[in-house]
Amino acid sequence: MNFVNKENKSLDEINGSIHVPKNAGFWKTMAAYMGPGTLITVGYMDPGNWITSIAGGAKYKYALLSVVLLSSLIAMLLQVMSAKLGIVTGKDLAQLTREKTSKSAGIILWIIAELAIMATDVAEIIGSGIALELLFRIPLVVGILITATDVLLLLILMKLGFRKIEVIVATLVLVILLVFMYEVFLSKPDPLGVLTGLVPQMKILKNHSMLYLSLGIVGATVMPHDLYLGSSISQTRKVDRKNDNDIAKALKFSTIDSNTQLIIAFIVNCLLLILGAALFYGKDSNLGHFVDLFNALSDKQVVGSIASPFLSMLFAVALLSSGQSSTITGTLAGQVIMEGFIRLKMPLWAQRLITRLLSVTPVLAFAIYFHGNEAKLESLLTFSQVFLSIALPFAVIPLVKLTNSTGLMGKRFVNPTWVKISAWTVTSILILLNIYLIIQIF
Repeated sequence: MNFVNKENKSLDEINGSIHVPKNAGFWKTMAAYMGPGTLITVGYMDPGNWITSIAGGAKYKYALLSVVLLSSLIAMLLQVMSAKLGIVTGKDLAQLTREKTSKSAGIILWIIAELAIMATDVAEIIGSGIALELLFRIPLVVGILITATDVLLLLILMKLGFRKIEVIVATLVLVILLVFMYEVFLSKPDPLGVLTGLVPQMKILKNHSMLYLSLGIVGATVMPHDLYLGSSISQTRKVDRKNDNDIAKALKFSTIDSNTQLIIAFIVNCLLLILGAALFYGKDSNLGHFVDLFNALSDKQVVGSIASPFLSMLFAVALLSSGQSSTITGTLAGQVIMEGFIRLKMPLWAQRLITRLLSVTPVLAFAIYFHGNEAKLESLLTFSQVFLSIALPFAVIPLVKLTNSTGLMGKRFVNPTWVKISAWTVTSILILLNIYLIIQIF
């Protein structure tokens, strides 16, 4: 363990490790830049978002698809700003936040960011543990202990190269996408209803229950750790920062990558909501938990003739894929935060093991205390999402301020006026919505 100086690169072992062609055509260059967006996408469709989206469809059919669309547009804006910060400055959000704040403020922000990583871990652990129980009948407590060992997964993958990590995560994301496309296809949703649902409706604001669920979708979508991670892994491509044209090209292709992958996350979240609407709308069924959804997909009284154990198993496979892909991104984000805020470099296995054990401990305690009652355990997942909502402004506000700074970004790459206005508007909305959500929950 040793302290690192200010010049230490973000995720030093993979920073600038991927070369991009200088004079190649559009598609070859695009292929070289595709990848970081996939890792970011995982945070926007992790187990923490699943139940909210499906419950939204089950309760209000397709009406909340417009909320999913709005959340995705907000995510696109913030993630592009995050990538731009890293590419232009050569530093990540954690490093720059620490440099621009006092020592005491930096420590406070670091603690909040670390707690956000742990809260993210809670969703991954619960999702993966329940998926293992559903797929292999592994007792939940044992499944949770198994998830603690996946700390070794990224350590092995890092030896293979960052490009391999991108491919593995992309494969897991593809599994999730294909599973829900298949299940939605079988459910035969109403195409016109889906299109109508993408148009914002005033009744969302007038209906208290609908508004509450909408706030849950928005508040749980943008994850703090994704903003830190995005500002770091955008630097994995080798860029000549002395050449503005090279920076501009990197920004162009990184933006395409980020937005393309977030469109996939948008599609997955829409599929989840559409599945909830097509299969469960208007039916008296308990859909508040993963196990309930798993059982419902094989119950003919709930989903009709398409019900089968195969659909339930596909759901569990997608849940496990989501938990494991989130594990990889959470590990990387934890390293970015640890090294960026306190400039303390320790072996990846050590920092990951510490963070993972702190996350596993409360989940394991809940699992033992509420043995056989997954619904109670999943209440812990809800609280983790609430904390992520609380932590969000502490990442968003520094991101907006830093990318709005001409002194830091330069005249060419500072946010244009329309982005500044949009960013502060979005930030204000997110803060107000999260405050309202937190008040309602407690």
